[in-house]
Amino acid sequence: MSDWKFPKDFMWGAATASYQIEGAAGEDGKGESIWDRFCHTPGMVMNNDTGDIACDHYHRYREDIALMEKIGLKGYRFSIAWPRIYPQGKGAVNQKGLDFYQRLVDELLEHRIEPIATLYHWDLPQVLQDTGGWANRDTIQYFTDYADAIFSALGDRVKSWITFNEPWVIAFLGYEQGKHAPGIHDMPTALQVSHHLNLSHAAAVNAYRAGTYNDGEIGITLNMSTVYPATESRDDIDAAKRHDGFMHRWFLEPALAGTYPEDMLALYLDQYGSRVIHTDDMKIISSAKPDFIGLNYYTRNVIRSNEYGTFNIGHVQPEGNPYTDMGWEICPDGLYDLLMRFKNDYNNPKIYITENGAAFKDKVESDGSVHDYDRIAYLKEHFKAAHRAIRDGCNLKGYFVWSLLDNFEWAFGYTKRFGLIHVDYNTLKRTPKKSAEWYGRVIAANSCEVE
Repeated sequence: MSDWKFPKDFMWGAATASYQIEGAAGEDGKGESIWDRFCHTPGMVMNNDTGDIACDHYHRYREDIALMEKIGLKGYRFSIAWPRIYPQGKGAVNQKGLDFYQRLVDELLEHRIEPIATLYHWDLPQVLQDTGGWANRDTIQYFTDYADAIFSALGDRVKSWITFNEPWVIAFLGYEQGKHAPGIHDMPTALQVSHHLNLSHAAAVNAYRAGTYNDGEIGITLNMSTVYPATESRDDIDAAKRHDGFMHRWFLEPALAGTYPEDMLALYLDQYGSRVIHTDDMKIISSAKPDFIGLNYYTRNVIRSNEYGTFNIGHVQPEGNPYTDMGWEICPDGLYDLLMRFKNDYNNPKIYITENGAAFKDKVESDGSVHDYDRIAYLKEHFKAAHRAIRDGCNLKGYFVWSLLDNFEWAFGYTKRFGLIHVDYNTLKRTPKKSAEWYGRVIAANSCEVE
């Protein structure tokens, strides 16, 4: 661990998501997703952008994999679009959709890049949303059937699986705040959705372990930050704990301990008065401890008490550190503190950083290059924070930069660029940025101290 070297088996990679890059919205039998519907509803996405074409990865995946190999990626985290496989959410498999992911995985392996597959990165079949989506308990079984079909088709080659990407975002941005698809504003529905997601994760884990191709690993990816109280006042400390319960512990503790945090259960019961937990639900959830936890870390949260905020939670924007184009404070120490929390408070589970990166206002220079030195600085400091955590005993096994490509950034449309590779959305030309070149040197040296 000297000279900023990482362990020999450390997995360096990059990540994407199906709706953000694939395009081919209605091609080869793909069904409509909730994001297709959401994007085509005027006013929901900046500039009314859609993922209809996105980066056209569906047709250009070989070119993109060649770029991955050129960078030197060891692993590639991608997601599978449920409506490509089951246009109706259930029933007969759409073989053309499944064939695309067969080709993708085979191409990755041919280029010696390990595929890491996420089953659900937010693109629910719209037909299932029409019957309640994740608020409908029947969706748990539909998801389990979908997961089982994917395990059977790809499990002989894919050895690392993620059930859900950021269930908090699915439940609360989608069903409570309405900022993401399906655009619903109802907290009791969001709480119901959150429980069904936890059940669906457990069901998929158990389906994988009961299947034929079950010799790999399976986990879940959570969006997490480190939460700090704005002051040492009791009100701010309590608000920070509530925020941590709302954002993190409500999904983390079911996954790792098979229980919900008692303080949040009591708060939700007091505020909304109803329970959605059925007999034996917690038995199911506790039966499926994941092999790893994926962490998506971008920034920290500084919290104060605010009587006008949800659960009396208010957010503070600290001064002194720079911010990204998303308005997120750059705080590498928060990543270190988060990783050490897992070591000290949660029995040191296996961890992958499944997303970390930054949006900046990148531009192509007259010589055709993209000088994103601010992204290099961002990544370097976060890599160092991860290195410190490994040195101090954290069981961190890999790091996936968000994102491989500039892409459709959900409600922000095409206004934010996170990619290691620049995409011209008019021509779809790919241009590796300086950060891609630098990241390649990091991977080759297995060290974050490179020029």
